Amino acid sequence: MGSSLKSARFLVESRLMDAVRGDANAAYDLGMVFSSGAEGMSVDLIEAHKWFNIAAMTGRRDAQQCRADIAEDMTAREIAEAQKAARAWLSTTQARAA
Repeated sequence: MGSSLKSARFLVESRLMDAVRGDANAAYDLGMVFSSGAEGMSVDLIEAHKWFNIAAMTGRRDAQQCRADIAEDMTAREIAEAQKAARAWLSTTQARAA
């Protein structure tokens, strides 16, 4: 179990680095990991919604449907929290890029 968790963390960290550079596919992959619990990660719909939102805003059209699908299993408060997190992430990465 320890090595699979390490590989999951490595996957997430490497995709995070790509997402910081504006890679919509990396953001989409993170949404998939957090929405499904793939790679041994815990399911976190707020994190998944955030990443699908970021992927959608940076060019992945299919991320919009994924975001809508998981939103059906979320409360309004959870969706608001995910949207706030996505805005914070985007404002931070855009500030770094400037």
